[in-house]
Amino acid sequence: MKRYKKLTLLHSNDLHGDFFSEEGNKQLIGGASRLSGYVSKVREEEQNVIYAIAGDMFRGNIIDAEYKGISTIEIMNMISPDVVTIGNHETDYGLAHLLFLEKCAKFPIINANLFITTNKSRIFKPYKIIEIDGMKILFIGIVTEEVLANTKNEGLIGTFVDISEAAQEVGHICNTYNAIDIDYTVLLTHIGFEEDKRLAALLDPAWGVDVIIGGHSHTFIEEPAIVNDILIVQAGVGTDQIGRFDIEIDTQTNSTHKWKWQCIPITDKTCPRDERLEELIEGYKGQTDLKYGRVITRFNRKLTHPDRYRETELGDLFSDIYKDSLGIDIMLLGSGSIRKEELGPIVTLQDLMEIFPYDDSIHLVYVNGKQLRDMMLYMLRDEALDGAHTEFYQLSHEFYVEYDKKTHKINKFTFEGRDIKDEDVFKVGLQHFHFTNLDIGFNMKISDFEKNGKTRIIATSCRDVLEEYMSNNQRLDANIEADPRLVIKNR
Repeated sequence: MKRYKKLTLLHSNDLHGDFFSEEGNKQLIGGASRLSGYVSKVREEEQNVIYAIAGDMFRGNIIDAEYKGISTIEIMNMISPDVVTIGNHETDYGLAHLLFLEKCAKFPIINANLFITTNKSRIFKPYKIIEIDGMKILFIGIVTEEVLANTKNEGLIGTFVDISEAAQEVGHICNTYNAIDIDYTVLLTHIGFEEDKRLAALLDPAWGVDVIIGGHSHTFIEEPAIVNDILIVQAGVGTDQIGRFDIEIDTQTNSTHKWKWQCIPITDKTCPRDERLEELIEGYKGQTDLKYGRVITRFNRKLTHPDRYRETELGDLFSDIYKDSLGIDIMLLGSGSIRKEELGPIVTLQDLMEIFPYDDSIHLVYVNGKQLRDMMLYMLRDEALDGAHTEFYQLSHEFYVEYDKKTHKINKFTFEGRDIKDEDVFKVGLQHFHFTNLDIGFNMKISDFEKNGKTRIIATSCRDVLEEYMSNNQRLDANIEADPRLVIKNR
C-alpha cells in the first residue's frame, strides 16, 4: 500500500448568499457560478478532492430570504459540497425549518453539539467519514453557545457552553472512531479564528486532529496558523475566494507529511462558469426582482458601513430612524445587523432587505445612567476593539461617548449635551436578538433593567420602521464628522 497519498481539500465559509459576480480590477470577481466552475475544474484535474463548507451558507441575499434558504440549498446542491457544518445563520429561519432544509440537501450536514436538552439526543450527525483512495477522512462539526445565540429562543435546544466542552466532545468522537483507522481528521468549525486557536490548544495530540477549517469571523489569512501542530485556516467571506490545501498524508502515522495552502481568487480569468447554475439563479432573481425592485428612497450620496466595530454612516442613519420613529431616547442598533458595506444613492426595497435582513421586533428597555455606562464599557473592551468577533452597537443622535482605549475610561458621557448621571433613566431600544442575548452584548440580565421600568415590545418589525421612514423621507444623509456619537481615543 502506498504510504503517502495526496488530498486536495477545498474549503469555503460564510458564503452568505453571495451568488453574483461583481466588477473589480477590470475583471469579474466571485459568484456561485464561477465558484462552482472552479470546484468542478479541480475535481477534474486532481485525483482526491474534497470540498467542505464551514457554516453560514444562508443570509445576505434577497433570494435566500424570500425562499427561506430553500433556494440556497438548491444552489448548493448543484455545487455539491462533500460535507458542510452549520453556522449561526443556519438557525435564522428556526430550527424546525433547518431540519426541513437538511432533508432538501443532497450533501451531509454535520454538527456535534446541537442537542435536545431533555435527553441529550443530538439533532444532527456529529461527523462524516469520507473514504477516498483507500483513506478514511474524519470530519467533525463544531459551534458553541455564544455563536448559536439564536437557539436561546428554542426552549428544548441546547449547545455546548464553551470551548472546553467542545474540546471534550471532539475527544469523545475521535476516541470512538480512531479505532477504525482514521487516516486524517478535520474539524469544521464556526466559532471564529481566535477561538479556533484556543480550541486547538485544548486538544490532546493523541486525538489526531490535523486541520481546523473555520468560519464566523470572516478572517482573511495569508498562511495557516499552527497551534498544537494543528493547521488552522479560514477563507474570508463570500464567494470571491476559496481556500485550497494540497496535502500529502502519511497513511502509516495518520498525519500530515507535506502541505501547501492557498487562498484562490474566484475570477472570470481563472474560473470557468457553471451555466446551468446561472440559469437556476437567474430564475430566482427574476421572481425577486418583480417583487422587490421598487425604489423606496434616494440618498444624497452613497452611505457606507465599512467596519462593524466603529461608528458608521449607515449605523448613524438607521439608529436615528428608530429613535425618531419610535419616540425613544436612545437606540442601540446591533452593528452586525447591517450586512453590506454601502447603500444608495438609489435604494430599492431589495437593497434594504439585503443590507438589513433581520426583521425582528424592537424592545423598550429602561436603563439608568450607571447601567448605560457599564454597557458601553463592556462593548468597548479591548477584545472588541482589537478585532475579536463580538457584539458592537451603533448609537443614535444626542447620545455621545468618548472613550480612551489606553486608560479604559469614558472621558465624556452625555445625552442632549448634558452629562449623564448614574440615577438618570433612559428609554432604550434594542432588537429582539440583542434583548434576548443581553449577557453576550452587554454582560447584563433582563432583571437588571426591570427594576427601572417594565420592558415591552414597541415594534414587531424593525424593517417596517426603516421602510416606512425611508419611503416618506428623501435625500437622506449622515455626517459622522458633524454629528459624532462614538469617539475612541488612542485606538
